[in-house]
Amino acid sequence: MRIRCVVERITYQNPENGYSVLKVRAKGYDDLVTVVGNLVDANVGSVLLIDGDWKVDGKYGRQFMAGKWEETLPATVYGMEKYLGSGLIRGVGPGYARKIVQKFGTDTFSVIEDQIELLDEIPGIGAKRIRMIAESWARQKEVKNVMLFLQDHGVSTAFAAKIYKEYGNRSIAVMKENPFRLADDIWGIGFKTADSIADKLGFGREAYVRLRSGIMYTLGELADQGHVYALKEQLIGKAAALLEAEEGCIAMTMDQMLKDKDLIRQEDAVYLPPFYYAEIGTAGKLKRLAGEPAGDRLWTQLARARQETGNGSLSVDVGRIEQSLHKNYDQIQADAIRRSAMAKVMVLTGGPGTGKTTTLQGIIAAYQAYGLKILLAAPTGRAAKRMSEATGLEARTLHRLLECRPPEGYGRNEENPLEGDVLIVDECSMIDIVMMNSLLKAVPLHMRLILVGDTDQLPSVGAGNVLRDIIDSKRFPVVRLNRIFRQAMESRIITNAHRINAGKMPDLSNGKNTDFFFVEREEPEQAAAEIVNLVKTKLPRYYGVPASAIQVLTPMQRGIVGAASLNLVLQEAVNPAGEGLRRSGFVYRPGDKVMQVKNNYDKEIFNGDIGTVETVDLTGRTLTVDFDSRRIGYDITELDELVHAYATTIHKAQGSEYPIVVMPVLMNHFVMLQRNLVYTGITRARRILVMVGTRKALSYAVRNVTVTERNTMLKERLAHGDNLPGEDLS
Repeated sequence: MRIRCVVERITYQNPENGYSVLKVRAKGYDDLVTVVGNLVDANVGSVLLIDGDWKVDGKYGRQFMAGKWEETLPATVYGMEKYLGSGLIRGVGPGYARKIVQKFGTDTFSVIEDQIELLDEIPGIGAKRIRMIAESWARQKEVKNVMLFLQDHGVSTAFAAKIYKEYGNRSIAVMKENPFRLADDIWGIGFKTADSIADKLGFGREAYVRLRSGIMYTLGELADQGHVYALKEQLIGKAAALLEAEEGCIAMTMDQMLKDKDLIRQEDAVYLPPFYYAEIGTAGKLKRLAGEPAGDRLWTQLARARQETGNGSLSVDVGRIEQSLHKNYDQIQADAIRRSAMAKVMVLTGGPGTGKTTTLQGIIAAYQAYGLKILLAAPTGRAAKRMSEATGLEARTLHRLLECRPPEGYGRNEENPLEGDVLIVDECSMIDIVMMNSLLKAVPLHMRLILVGDTDQLPSVGAGNVLRDIIDSKRFPVVRLNRIFRQAMESRIITNAHRINAGKMPDLSNGKNTDFFFVEREEPEQAAAEIVNLVKTKLPRYYGVPASAIQVLTPMQRGIVGAASLNLVLQEAVNPAGEGLRRSGFVYRPGDKVMQVKNNYDKEIFNGDIGTVETVDLTGRTLTVDFDSRRIGYDITELDELVHAYATTIHKAQGSEYPIVVMPVLMNHFVMLQRNLVYTGITRARRILVMVGTRKALSYAVRNVTVTERNTMLKERLAHGDNLPGEDLS
């Protein structure tokens, strides 16, 4: 049967599978009707025609199970008011919607369509708002055609809006010609969505464009898992499973892609071109950089002094640096300072409390004594800020250092290199192969490069294991700091982090004077409830901090104590009130903690940046987020770039520190429970860490050192004296 209804409210929406629970006012029914099914991105105020059947749920009662559905324009005064006030039309909120419909009744839409100047009769509406309504109405009408086409092909309205934004009136023509372009051009639309559209458009299962797109998607998925390349057989097997195609067809398609330079093969390794050129570029530049003398005064004076005295170990006076900084360096730290004086490329590594920052201050002091210009950088804004606070010098994110200029790329490159004598980069374990290559392109051959990081933390989210490969190549001087200093020993966060790293269980004894707490909770539901209590009540009350100072870090995205679920309950606990913009079942309110999950070069906001929603404009369907005093605007179509960040995954927290961290560790996370993951999570806490879970799960993580190997040849390319077979450094 079919019902015609107006969406009154959205009770639940799962953006991952589209499952929704709506309360609607349906024609012929006195009470609100509950509709369930795949209705993702249906908006409050939308008028829907839904085909389906009634069922009686034992817990929730009578529900209408939606099958096929379509959105249509409302015909009643009530429906018109709901539609106009839903936020779909910019410039019209519920208040103006009521006034317009009261004035024009059932003629409202025809007035907006053909005589929009009549809206001037509505008190307070103004010419500027009328123009906004006219533009939004026209755009909405054009989008509607695309939406209707896409809905017929199983695509949500959210994706329709993105497709229209990318291609405009060419949207349908583009999709008919090659629907797989959507996966390449539009963030958030993957191969599987494009493949579904292609199937309904009549593209064959073994069409070249489909097989090509599937192979590219498979390589992209492997890159998301950290692999720089795929082994040929690995790629053929995974692509064949994805595409449900014969391996022979996959191999033939791959051969053509190699001829077309869509792929690059070196022996048994198959690369996407950007990753291949990034790997050989990184290796080649690091080797050339290490082989050239520095162009600064410290290098020339030391080189001359070593030659004149015959003392090849002559270096800077560490004692004088200690006096100037009022610090005492141990033997390894002093060695790091001395080695940095003659190093072109050097790695400084060590865990928390081992004196990386103190050592770095000594290295910087040595360079400053000779007037060297020093550049400081880190992968994230938070890491750069910490670096600035520790050194007293300006530190920038890598994107800002390289003067990111979308869509052209980076302003700093081979033609326009960085200006200075030394580049020091912190949190290098986070840097993937593509970013490292972009960075090295901008480093002139006379410049020194000091890489700082903790190799025991999680590797980069992107492809590669760059810092580890550089160290393991044994091509460059590496200083490992391994002594935990007395002051750091007083912190159980630090001592327990090192215990875990050594494969030992941490000290879980609680007490008033500790900074490391363990709360035993067996069931995920109990753990989630305890986490909410800690964030909302216990920790703010005891430590006198707002809930916003507390960060929940969890091993996984899914599950009861996963980031997605915890964000819902934490938002409801700490920021439940007020109007907000709704998108994909989530509501964004003023005061919400949010995270950017996509690099947006236009806005200069990057994946992992955390901010707070400052203002919400329901009429204009926009909001403003405060990122460390930078106010960034978003319209409703851009909200999938944001997620709530009351809780986030440990992977997403790399490079950040938080005053207080709450971290669930339970066996339902066993897939992700690894030593380096827990170690990374613990070391994000600056003041207080609270673990919630079971000793069994923690013990499992401590013992689990199984780290998935990543396909990378950077170590071999660096260690090899000459080029690898097939390597082109030109």
